[in-house]
Amino acid sequence: MDAKPPDFYQQVYAVVRRIPRGRVTSYGRIAAMLGRPNAARAVGYALAALAGKRQPDPPLPWYRVINHAGRISTPDMDGGASLQMKLLRAEGVAVSDDLRVDLSVYLWEGLHLIEIDDILAGRE
Repeated sequence: MDAKPPDFYQQVYAVVRRIPRGRVTSYGRIAAMLGRPNAARAVGYALAALAGKRQPDPPLPWYRVINHAGRISTPDMDGGASLQMKLLRAEGVAVSDDLRVDLSVYLWEGLHLIEIDDILAGRE
């Protein structure tokens, strides 16, 4: 019997786990990798759902996901944007004081099709 494919949030988390240290990607790129190009906002909801919850070990690098314009868009409630900036800088990503990242330098292009197929099929 085939395993049930993971839900969208689990698929998002599987992609985010693969973003290399010192790189960033966007909500929209993750959505597109998962075959849902109009679901950038849903990717944001998936990451927001992690707030206040116990993180897996190792923790999910949610902070490596920024908006399509290269800007941290996490609300700064409870220090969210400041924390994201601090975590990215700790990995060597240059983040300007206005929360921008140069995508021409730090953008992660994404997964290969075979890796995406594994995630979509639940073979993570």
